[in-house]
Amino acid sequence: MVAPWKLPLIVAAIAVPIVVSFYLGGPGVGVAVGALAAVAIVVVAVRQRPRGPLGVPVAGAERRRLLIVVRRPLEEPEAIHEIAEIVARADVGSARPVEVLVLSPAQLGFLDRWASDLEQARGEAQERLVVSVAALAKAGIAAEARVGDEEIVQAVEDQLGSFAATDVILVLAEPGEDPGDDAAADQLERRLRSEFWRLAPGGASGPAAR
Repeated sequence: MVAPWKLPLIVAAIAVPIVVSFYLGGPGVGVAVGALAAVAIVVVAVRQRPRGPLGVPVAGAERRRLLIVVRRPLEEPEAIHEIAEIVARADVGSARPVEVLVLSPAQLGFLDRWASDLEQARGEAQERLVVSVAALAKAGIAAEARVGDEEIVQAVEDQLGSFAATDVILVLAEPGEDPGDDAAADQLERRLRSEFWRLAPGGASGPAAR
């Protein structure tokens, strides 16, 4: 899913090379670049998926699985305490311990995407995971860790295919760091059948039971 604020950038990225190609290389070059842009549009369109419901409702689930999506390192005591309480509540009455998975989307910059420079983005995502998993371990919470797609909603949707989360927590970035965070959180809140929390710096919103 493409964030709305990115659409003007995508349009500009497609249109500008075509115009420049016509101006500098003539009709032949311009048409060739236009054809490549058309192929790119088709590829992006194919990647888009229906906006159906996501996740597993708590009721009827064989066990509780907690998916924590981190857009910033999970290290503040308040956030760790909030997650520990969620895990403790999920553990009550459960025959097996709660599974916890931490997911960090690889955030690509505009130039990185065009240059196909994934290494820096994946490295930063892995650093967030190391800090987050270590902080959870100190609180007595064992967790696995994975790097996901750059788009938050897409990353969650991809992960739910192999990790049927009954609870999803989105740890938002600092205010103003990514304008797409709130939109992604709103979409997850609408689509998730699981219980959903959003943790922002300075506080958390309560669960939206599905």
